[in-house]
Amino acid sequence: MAIAADDAPLTNLLLYVGLVLAQCAVCWAVLYGPRTVRRLARWRVRRRPRPPKGPPIQSLAADLRRVHRTLAQYGPGTPIVRRVGARQAYDALLVQACAAVDVEHHLDTLPEGIDREMERLRVEESLRSAGLAIP
Repeated sequence: MAIAADDAPLTNLLLYVGLVLAQCAVCWAVLYGPRTVRRLARWRVRRRPRPPKGPPIQSLAADLRRVHRTLAQYGPGTPIVRRVGARQAYDALLVQACAAVDVEHHLDTLPEGIDREMERLRVEESLRSAGLAIP
């Protein structure tokens, strides 16, 4: 297929425009391409629903109520090992609940005693105010 003499200026113009646009596209890709790819990747990650970490909050609340009832039912003759075990289980459940509803706690850093008991009460109240139904 031969190019007519009348089409030569138009063909040259289209070739020139194509080359200029290709150079602009390459420069844009070099300058802004990586940032655009990172933004698209972050956007995709944000759009994905995040899987929950740990057990459902309803089962955590039910376990907290159950262990709290168990601790309240222990009488004066209950062995100390059983009391300590139940208290540690209750603290572990409180820590999981705090992680689920983003409440700050210091239960894992405080030693056993009055300070830890006060922190337990503070955490319970914080969880209640966050909407968790615990005693």
